[in-house]
Amino acid sequence: MRKALHRGLRAEGMDVVTATDGPSGLRLAQTGSFDVLLLDIMLPGLSGYRVLQALRAQGITTPVLMVSAKDGEVDQADGLDLGADGYLVKPFSFVVLVAQIRAVLRRASSEGTRGPLRIGGLVVDRATREVHWHDDPVALSPREFSLLEVLVGRAGTVVTKDELLRAVWGDEQAATRNVVEVYVGYVRRKLDAVGAGALVRTVRGHGYLASDAALDEVLPG
Repeated sequence: MRKALHRGLRAEGMDVVTATDGPSGLRLAQTGSFDVLLLDIMLPGLSGYRVLQALRAQGITTPVLMVSAKDGEVDQADGLDLGADGYLVKPFSFVVLVAQIRAVLRRASSEGTRGPLRIGGLVVDRATREVHWHDDPVALSPREFSLLEVLVGRAGTVVTKDELLRAVWGDEQAATRNVVEVYVGYVRRKLDAVGAGALVRTVRGHGYLASDAALDEVLPG
């Protein structure tokens, strides 16, 4: 089911990162880099209820759509009481799932939900446009900040140079791929200065990846 949803949601134009169990899903979700979380209740290692509870206790407000074979009113109420934004009972229509995801995204957009991004000890505050590694500030230029924001905002996925050109420079023709390499180097050196340079990695022939060691185990091989 996970693989089928991954294929289907990507076909709908969404960037999708999957996790195979509760603990790895929690680590990914703690980055705050996702627009919406599709969370199954019955997960190995840590239930979806506990994952959601931990996220809300940490102040992470990413919208969560829960999925479960449990169709009882109490089960649904438990999920909503813990802070879920929606609840789907299996089996469900893929068309309905996509509609639910888009509805959750619209609500989040209208509420202006843009919390800080986190990966390991790195915090990228999109509201103040400040970056910290634990307690140490990392001084970035506006362009460097935008580049890091894109990479951390897609934590666990590879971002190509062309995608970075569109997102940071606004147009693939506005700069060259070599300029992307130069700016990634700038960001790495500044992260290196505080001990966080390994968070931004090069995936040869593909692009760049923001990840810490805890995320590696859930990345596609």
